Amino acid sequence: MSYVGPDFDPSQPRRRRRRALTVAAAALVPGALLGWVMYEAVGGSGDGGGSGSAAVRSSQGPSGSVPTDASTTDDKPPGPTPTADSTSAPGTSGPLKGKVVVVDPGHNPGNFRHTADINRQVDIGTNRKECDTTGTSTNDGYTEAEFTLDVAHRLRVLLQRQGATVKFTQDGDRPWGPCVDERARIGNEAHADAVVSIHADGAGSGQRGFHVILPGKVDEGAAHTGPIVGPSRDLGERIAGSFVRVTGSAPSDYVGDGTGLVTRKDLGGLNLSTVPKVFIECGNMRDSKDAAQLTDGAWRQKAARGISEGIVSFLRG
Repeated sequence: MSYVGPDFDPSQPRRRRRRALTVAAAALVPGALLGWVMYEAVGGSGDGGGSGSAAVRSSQGPSGSVPTDASTTDDKPPGPTPTADSTSAPGTSGPLKGKVVVVDPGHNPGNFRHTADINRQVDIGTNRKECDTTGTSTNDGYTEAEFTLDVAHRLRVLLQRQGATVKFTQDGDRPWGPCVDERARIGNEAHADAVVSIHADGAGSGQRGFHVILPGKVDEGAAHTGPIVGPSRDLGERIAGSFVRVTGSAPSDYVGDGTGLVTRKDLGGLNLSTVPKVFIECGNMRDSKDAAQLTDGAWRQKAARGISEGIVSFLRG
């Protein structure tokens, strides 16, 4: 997602922080990025899922290892072909049986055909913003909307294997949208145990890394985030730690001060949520090195697994 759009205002780029700052920042957020601290300590490059991954296993949440299937690391989303029904059948067994997870694939592939619809203003509690945007893309034209749906499909299969019931906010099954306020409402009405909104950023070339966006405390208009701030932070910290460990990606070097965590009060999708919810920007589509990862199917499978393991850790406590 670009920083210009319905859920973002322009942010000032920050200089890349050195190891000492990363360690200090992680100390302020207990357990958030222990995996990344250890990854840096053994000299990991952060460029991929290669060296250093074995040294960051302690970033796993207290639930321990989450079963995975090595056969799902190919270039295509695993599992059955998605249908117009955006809700999965309840899991029959597994640690997440009885849990509901809402997956929010950012943007919609058809948004660009409906500019009048997505440009209309909606209430986000603190003010009004556009319903949605088209999202960003790599310089070669791979769109954020394509990316988010692909990762969402992979994530759905992994969560179903853990017994969860998974609901999408959209599955490419509607012409455009939904708007950011409806995206929040879908999670609320599902009484979701966790909601994750999947995105990829559109920052400047040379700026790299992922970050997880947490809701700030807002009590204004229709926004009352106080009850979800704490659990959302827990969810976000666990996803960030797992994402580092599984993908080998570095936390953002342009927001978050090296922690991989950013708190925002201007996002309608978070402001209007009444259940634990976070956004994850999986990388910067405008940077050639990040783009090479985001366009790689095997890396997208790692991204889905990192997000899944963070969710499982959060829901198991």
